[in-house]
Amino acid sequence: MPPAQIMHRFSFIVVLSLLVSQGNAGCAEVDSQTEAVAGERFMLGCISCKTREEVSARATVDWFFKPLEEEEFRHIFHYDHPTAETLHEDFVDRLQWHGTLDRDIQTGTIYIYNVTFNDTGTYRCTFHRTLFLSPSDQLVVVEKEVELTVVAVANRELTSVIAEIMMYVLIVVLQLWLIVVMIYCYKKIWDEHEAREARKALKAQQALLETKDSCDGVQLE
Repeated sequence: MPPAQIMHRFSFIVVLSLLVSQGNAGCAEVDSQTEAVAGERFMLGCISCKTREEVSARATVDWFFKPLEEEEFRHIFHYDHPTAETLHEDFVDRLQWHGTLDRDIQTGTIYIYNVTFNDTGTYRCTFHRTLFLSPSDQLVVVEKEVELTVVAVANRELTSVIAEIMMYVLIVVLQLWLIVVMIYCYKKIWDEHEAREARKALKAQQALLETKDSCDGVQLE
């Protein structure tokens, strides 16, 4: 899998896990991936954040699927905490809820297992959210769509190629920098060694001169 895609999925999973584990602690809407690989599993992302976190609410999530070159959507999945239902025979035993485990749903993500080329098409995620307000409750409907393409092998995106090139460039630059540092340190050590040897030679020369002066002052009887 390309590095850019790995990073995108990783960040998406981190956001989802935070939302699932922390409930109303925060919410960030992240776009779903749009390319699945045949025979693998795929995460259909769908997030709908409440505009007012302090308002309690209850939501249900429905997923619909429109195959390529068809006009009508099929109702394939329904989640009303804690019940998850797969509603179309083509997706039986292949869909799994991966969203908020609470009645106040903000993450409506599902997994598709054993992806096939027939899964190519448009997926629609629909939130039916009831906000418990005074004096009367308010119903909010949010719809999001994902255009899914199924391929035999994951494509290398331009961003992943650029990321790889930048990684190698960074490695080369670091190696060159290390060589420069080593040369600088070696030169500095050598200069210090030369200065130390010069000082020793100067001291030896001074000592020799002092000895000579002493000898010159001695008078023979």
